[in-house]
Amino acid sequence: MIKGGAGKLVRAALVLSLCVALAGCINALRWRNYDYVVQPGDTLYSVAWHFDVNYRDLAQWNHIPPPYTIHPGERLVLSRAHARYATPAPETVPPSSGTVARNKPSPSTGKPETSPATRVTAADTERRISTWRWPAAGSVVDEFDPNKVNGKGIDIAGKLGEPVRATAAGRVVYSGNGLAGYGELIIIKHNNHYLSAYAHNRQRLVQEGDEVKAGQTIATMGRGNDGKALLHFEIRDDGKPVDPMRYLPSRH
Repeated sequence: MIKGGAGKLVRAALVLSLCVALAGCINALRWRNYDYVVQPGDTLYSVAWHFDVNYRDLAQWNHIPPPYTIHPGERLVLSRAHARYATPAPETVPPSSGTVARNKPSPSTGKPETSPATRVTAADTERRISTWRWPAAGSVVDEFDPNKVNGKGIDIAGKLGEPVRATAAGRVVYSGNGLAGYGELIIIKHNNHYLSAYAHNRQRLVQEGDEVKAGQTIATMGRGNDGKALLHFEIRDDGKPVDPMRYLPSRH
């Protein structure tokens, strides 16, 4: 029989183990290592953002065609290994997003009518954003470092209520507060490759489905997790976080 302090330690360890197990069971209802249960307010883009995957891959794995509608309670697989091996219909992108239409196949050959060199140029044009703009006027107080917590973007200091602006033209694909750690969040799709996110807003001024112009005010600045006024800003390229400083223009 274990007595005294040793017994208390054992009981404490058992209680902690039970709590961890219970928390794990509760969490498993929403997310296991390979799937996720859609919650109210989720969009396919916000789920893809949370798990650092390409929204097109997520749609393909789950046989979800454009416009990528999902519903609360639906279970989404999160990896190719557990995919349902379905391919969604091709996605069309509004001209305002800065993309170009893909070449149509020749009826006789089934292949694009343009040369390989032209096809490469078209692909480059589809990826390119002609102008990136700073989403806020303040200075960068925390730089990109994907290996640390909240390091998948940059933090820009400012004052409460200052304008938060779209970094490029696009369509709002998420406007809500359902992603833990982001507060009031807006995600904008710029083309088939690039998405940008604006977190910790005081007030969101756009809704899902809204088309926005580069430089348009989409929100007002709020407080970050540390209580200071700032904007947390991220860019994703095919679902992967990239350093926004590589895209934003230099400040003189």
